[in-house]
Amino acid sequence: MNMKIKIISDNYNPLLKRREIIFEVNHTQSGTPPRFEVRKALAQTVKADLERVYIKKFETKTGTMIAVGEANVYDSVEQAKLIEPEYIILRNQPKEKPEEEKGETSE
Repeated sequence: MNMKIKIISDNYNPLLKRREIIFEVNHTQSGTPPRFEVRKALAQTVKADLERVYIKKFETKTGTMIAVGEANVYDSVEQAKLIEPEYIILRNQPKEKPEEEKGETSE
């Protein structure tokens, strides 16, 4: 997966013990990348453990190859589990059976 991540803003929220990041993903090679792939790339970009990075919002702007997203990078895994809602945590997990990849079978 070839994508470039650019951090637009990075603010620290001391109350919730997290960095609140707004980022941009340039994905010219293919369609919108899976959320989990973006999460891994973002974790590398901000030099944080994957378990502490959660993407809240992620969408490609219509007619472009640029997706804009919001993510939280927590100080600890415990803090993330305490604050992030269950559906966000589930949404950030790798997909078991990817629906997007039509035509590809792994038999």
